[in-house]
Amino acid sequence: MSETKYFTIEGLKKLRKEIEYLTSVERPKISQQISEARDKGDLSENAEYDAAKDAQGLLELKISKLQERLRTGRLLDESKLDDDKAYILSTVTIKNTKNNTTMKYTLVPEEESNLKEGKISVESPIAKGLLGKQVGDTAEITVPAGTMTFEIIDISR
Repeated sequence: MSETKYFTIEGLKKLRKEIEYLTSVERPKISQQISEARDKGDLSENAEYDAAKDAQGLLELKISKLQERLRTGRLLDESKLDDDKAYILSTVTIKNTKNNTTMKYTLVPEEESNLKEGKISVESPIAKGLLGKQVGDTAEITVPAGTMTFEIIDISR
């Protein structure tokens, strides 16, 4: 049984777009490679054919996994989320109490995390330490470098 994954509207669109690309562009491309390799003769000693068949198997596995994620995924309804506490889809501004640097992160589903965009997975140590906290709370979070203390400055959507 698959674990339920959650998506934002943006993440769901991205997943659908990736499945569409793989099925409409990559799948025909690999089929063409197999056809060309088959036309070259003896399949028992044709490394090009074997490589193309392997690539096809990997592609079909990837498509299957993405389709399963789409089937079992659930869309998050932002209107039903509490704005007073840090939860998934919250944008949280935190201050490191040791060096007074502030950071702003949006807590997103794992598949949508992108540190360059300030989106961290709710599965990450920092996000786990922030979940359920309110403005003014402090969170002691254990990260690979040790334990850090953050103060929650702001929470928004």
